[in-house]
Amino acid sequence: MRDSDITAARALTHEALQLVRANRPPGAAPPPGPPTPEWSSLWSRRAKHFLRYDPEGCWVADDSGEVVGVAMALRREKLWGLSAYFVRPDRQGSGIGSALLDAVLGYSQGCLRGIIISTADPRAARRYRLAGFTLHPTIRAWGVVDRSTLPIVDGVREGGPGDRDLCDSVDRQIRGAAHGVDHEFLCDTCGLLVCDTFTGSGYCFVDSTGSPVLLAATNRKLAQRLLWSALARSPEGSTVRIDYLTAAQEWAVDVALAAGLMLRNEGYLCLRHLRPPTPYIPSGAFL
Repeated sequence: MRDSDITAARALTHEALQLVRANRPPGAAPPPGPPTPEWSSLWSRRAKHFLRYDPEGCWVADDSGEVVGVAMALRREKLWGLSAYFVRPDRQGSGIGSALLDAVLGYSQGCLRGIIISTADPRAARRYRLAGFTLHPTIRAWGVVDRSTLPIVDGVREGGPGDRDLCDSVDRQIRGAAHGVDHEFLCDTCGLLVCDTFTGSGYCFVDSTGSPVLLAATNRKLAQRLLWSALARSPEGSTVRIDYLTAAQEWAVDVALAAGLMLRNEGYLCLRHLRPPTPYIPSGAFL
């Protein structure tokens, strides 16, 4: 993948997402539509981020000069993750997806662990299982927060770039590898909440809707504090989403139910040589 491929890769990603979302029940995701300037800008910035730090993990499928597939993978310490993996809808089922996955899996050599977030597409799930990943069904919570349920939370503060060492330390304890440079990207695009006490530490990146983008903590009580603090940031009446929850994240399911959110099955958290990290809510892009 090269910088010049970003525009085409972004367009086919949006087209593939439209197809996925069109087959989901209401409430699962925003209805299909043209890409917003905000979505396009964020996607392009992420692609440039991975091209800078993981150039050997970024691949496109090229057919006579036309980009028809894209896959981007990252390596952070001894953890490999698949950040993006899309084939243009009219070219799916032609072997392009398998070739792309083989290419990005080559970037995992030397890594002890692997992580992928999958949609419910049975073709994707099949590929990941055949690649040696264990499929953990996931839950999505979504809805408008019942603000009468919001508790008073102590010990959570605003974070920033200076908290990278704390975040990396929590990452290593919970998932065996730090996010490193990804924390810098997330600090530029999201709010950061930090909890650092005598009993443990944790952090949560939060988007403008109050939805957690990435959360990790050394114990469940701190994780619940951070999640409640994130939900409290949601603008009144806006819809929040808590994605990629496995059965290991009951602490988060309990918060979601108490806040009046709805639950449904979503897809899979695919792990290789790794148990579901907990307390942890992965990032779709940075895992």
